Amino acid sequence: MPGPATDAGKIPFCDAKEEIRAGLESSEGGGGPERPGARGHRQNIVWRNVVLMSLLHLGAVYSLVLIPKAKPLTLLWAYFCFLLAALGVTAGAHRLWSHRSYKAKLPLRIFLAVANSMAFQNDIFEWSRDHRAHHKYSETDADPHNARRGFFFSHIGWLFVRKHPDVIEKGRKLDVTDLLADPVVRIQRKYYKISVVLMCFVVPTLVPWYIWGESLWNSYFLASILRYTISLNVAWLVNSAAHMYGNRPYDKHISPRQNPLVALGAIGEGFHNYHHTFPFDYSASEFGLNFNPTTWFIDFMCWLGLATDRKRATKPMIEARKARTGDSSA
Repeated sequence: MPGPATDAGKIPFCDAKEEIRAGLESSEGGGGPERPGARGHRQNIVWRNVVLMSLLHLGAVYSLVLIPKAKPLTLLWAYFCFLLAALGVTAGAHRLWSHRSYKAKLPLRIFLAVANSMAFQNDIFEWSRDHRAHHKYSETDADPHNARRGFFFSHIGWLFVRKHPDVIEKGRKLDVTDLLADPVVRIQRKYYKISVVLMCFVVPTLVPWYIWGESLWNSYFLASILRYTISLNVAWLVNSAAHMYGNRPYDKHISPRQNPLVALGAIGEGFHNYHHTFPFDYSASEFGLNFNPTTWFIDFMCWLGLATDRKRATKPMIEARKARTGDSSA
């Protein structure tokens, strides 16, 4: 999964081709590609990202000492913000916009876009475009967080260096016109910076202070900094741990694994061997409701009439694939 946005500026919308080109040249990892001589060898470090991420994690470590001093409601609020932001990524940018595994009506799309801004892991357009590249070119140099380059790189290191030239070149070939056709995606991208400031930092900080009298200091460090840092690392574990540790019952020839611990933290996103084998499945897991809060949420939205057309791999399809390419672990 992509990480936080790292560019100072956004390119205004023109036509679809220009927007795609601008997005590829100005996304996370410092914006541009590695220099020609750096292909597969020299790394161009983006020191701004290194410094900002280091400061964020230092702030999160300091936040731990504030936990005993905070009101219980503040801790519950921080966890609620964590879940809300997570849904903006898992049910929103991932399963809805990246894979089109179900359809969502306008009120739900707006909610997911707001929640996605709270997650601060790049706007929906950039997140979804990079995720499609990750699936199409998984474990190659065109994969933005290629796990073959090691745990650290696939977890956070990919944000510390400029993109490999293959990411830029192959990314230009992806069809993302469906993303640009969604007004919710366009509006969120246009106002992304202000929406991130409000949803990721201002709202989580002000609610505990205003409603139950928590100190602004505790609110900021616990509901914003600590919560944000944990949510980033949980999302990054899908890129790193879920590509390295676990079994491969559906396809032993690909790197992604079934990792229950990652699924636990990432509200259902750790069944990664299944997901890369059947990326169209809205549940991202064979087990449906077996600790998959994102699936619970989508099913509830369907019950409310806000979501429709959930795509699912059939049982015969799953069993046939297990028999043909699985590692016989399940």
